[in-house]
Amino acid sequence: MKNLRLSIHSEEYVWLRQHLINRRIELQLSQRALCEKMGVVSSFVGKVETGDRRLDIFEFIAYCEGLELNPIEVIQDIQRKFG
Repeated sequence: MKNLRLSIHSEEYVWLRQHLINRRIELQLSQRALCEKMGVVSSFVGKVETGDRRLDIFEFIAYCEGLELNPIEVIQDIQRKFG
């Protein structure tokens, strides 16, 4: 049975954070620019990227949209890699 309360330091969560960071860099967005695009406080992206803050499902969807990612595809990637 999978641990439903994965640590932000788990392999899965580290992979997700790195995936989001890589996409932000690919889009040539600074953390601040992504925050502005998403309409959130300027520290939000930095805290997510360092693991100081977890994303709830609605934040995850908005974060993916800010990075021009399909959240369903990101979840499918996680399932393929760690399922």
